[in-house]
Formats: sequence, structure tokens, C-alpha cells
Amino acid sequence: MDVTDIKALHSEVKKRMDTVLEHLKRELGGVRTGRASVTLLDPVQVEAYGSMVPLNQVAALSVPEPTLIVAQPFDPTLMGAVEKAIRAANLGLNPANDGKVIRIPLPPLTEERRKEMSKMVHKFAEEARNGLRQVRRDANDRLKKLLKEHKISEDDERKGLDQIQKATDDHIKAIDDLQKKKDAELLG
Repeated sequence: MDVTDIKALHSEVKKRMDTVLEHLKRELGGVRTGRASVTLLDPVQVEAYGSMVPLNQVAALSVPEPTLIVAQPFDPTLMGAVEKAIRAANLGLNPANDGKVIRIPLPPLTEERRKEMSKMVHKFAEEARNGLRQVRRDANDRLKKLLKEHKISEDDERKGLDQIQKATDDHIKAIDDLQKKKDAELLG
């Protein structure tokens, strides 16, 4: 083991931490802020052709107005299944089908609902921070093991630990920023 292996470890750590961040972004995209966004419907699974598929694979989604999402199924025979899937997703949405498209109006968020959503945002952010800490713990354990096996020097271990901590700090700051931004959208 040499410095290139530490670089490979650092690269792997960064990739895993970036994955945690991307997961958080997807989860936060599904949190409703009162403004329409097609990402709100990401969790919706439609029963189509004998299997469950994401809504965006069976319908074109658009946001013609700030409080309206329109879903237009590629296959008109799926109209009922799409409408049923949106209702079943427990997003508090009430889709209306006019035979051509499904209109999904977004009701205004109550203060209580905004606070619930904010709690959810904080929970997602904390789960992401825990994910980062787990990645850091794994990497630090691997560095300590390499030192113990005399495959790296103490200086290399110290540098490696510092790099991993810096990556962790950078990613935690990004999580904090995402959380603050989403909270600002919610609680305005």
C-alpha cells in the first residue's frame, strides 16, 4: 500500500459521500413547498403492463402554473391507473382527469403542514449526516488498519485522516446549505 492507494481510498470516500448528497437532494425534491414541481411526483409508482413503474416513465409531466402539475399519459388507457397511483401515493394531492390529461392542483400548505415538512427536511438531513459519518468511520478504520499492518506511515495516515475529515466537513456544509434552503422555501 502506498500513497496512490490512499488517493484511491480518498476518491472512493468522495464518491460515497457524493452519493449520500445526491440521495438527500432527491428526498428533498419530493418535499412539497407550495410551489409545483414534477419532482414531487417522483415517489409515485403506476401499475402498468403488469409491473410497477415510476410515473415519469408512463406520462409526460409539466408545470403550466405555479400551483398545478399536469400529467399526460403516453398511453391513454393508463389514465385511470395514473390517477389512482397519484391518489395512493399519500401526497395529499387530488388529481382530476378530463379524458386527455390529469390535472393535479396543489392545495396551499397550512402553517402546521409546513412545520411537519420542515421536520421531515431536518430528519432527511440528519440521516444524510449519519451516512457521511459512516463513510468517514469506514475510511478511518481502513487507514488505521493499514498503519497497523505497516502498509502506510504515520504521516500518511495523518494526512489521510485529515483529507477524509475535510471531505466530511465539506459535505456536511453542503447538507446544511440544502437544509437551510429547503427550510427557507417552506417557512418563507
